[in-house]
Amino acid sequence: MAWFDRLRQGLSKTRDVLTTDIRDLGKSWEMAWDDLEFALIGADVGAKIAAEVVAETQKERERGTSFLGSLEQALLDQLEPDRMRQKLRRVGFELDVTRNMVEVNSKVVMVVGVNGVGKTTTIAKLGQYYTGYGKKVMFAAGDTFRAAATAQLELWGERLNIPTISGPDGGDPGAVAFDAAQARKARGHDLLFVDTAGRLHTKHNLMEELKKVKRVIGKADEGEPKEIWLVLDAVTGQNGLEQARKFHEAVGLTGVIVTKLDGTAKGGILLPIVRELGLPIKFIGVGESAEDLQPYDAAAYVKALLDLPQAA
Repeated sequence: MAWFDRLRQGLSKTRDVLTTDIRDLGKSWEMAWDDLEFALIGADVGAKIAAEVVAETQKERERGTSFLGSLEQALLDQLEPDRMRQKLRRVGFELDVTRNMVEVNSKVVMVVGVNGVGKTTTIAKLGQYYTGYGKKVMFAAGDTFRAAATAQLELWGERLNIPTISGPDGGDPGAVAFDAAQARKARGHDLLFVDTAGRLHTKHNLMEELKKVKRVIGKADEGEPKEIWLVLDAVTGQNGLEQARKFHEAVGLTGVIVTKLDGTAKGGILLPIVRELGLPIKFIGVGESAEDLQPYDAAAYVKALLDLPQAA
């Protein structure tokens, strides 16, 4: 299945919530803007952003743009605030996400999140993605509190031929991260992905421990980690926004990976992540297979969400 078809299929539940009535609205000259706002809120974009999207859609519509074209541009303006990229999108510029590798401005990437969001599996998929571009990747099994997580990452490492640094069950996660960061430097690998224990964003002591892991990586490899990515389960919706806010306050996030978009109608959560927190979406998960972890592209996301054809 082509990547855009996977994306479109993965967003089907959110699209059903968002577009069931929207297309009928677009057929009427007197459009029920309140219905559009309610549909957006139902997709979990949040009340404030839903109102902004409706207002921008109305403005675009008044300029003579089609209804769906107006809504597409309003959503894109929210998801991609860089004005130059917006301008390029308007004239039909289209990124081919299958050919452009997601750049990583770091040698070490810490991967964080609450329990159950799929951090370990996501790291495995990231390893496969970057090795596919010729990068030499390593894993650090820093979730020492859950033996299954270490075993799982080690197994993925064996399957993908990616070295995995681990420690004893219940050991110090900072020590594992330190050893792994030193090993990456010594072996000359391009990327190290550090798994961390799932932790509730409301638990102060656990968040302090996460800060410690970040500090010890810097001692082993000065200046690292420059990238800290949060794995967020789309099913959590607006609660996920609060998770992102707390992790951002604690360790300074540089990106978000939104998983399980195929299992929820709350795919609109991407909008407040970008707008309210100013964090870039790095990847989105629209299924279980490795190919279903896709580089995020705002234009493709909006087209799939509104069931619009992909640009040629």
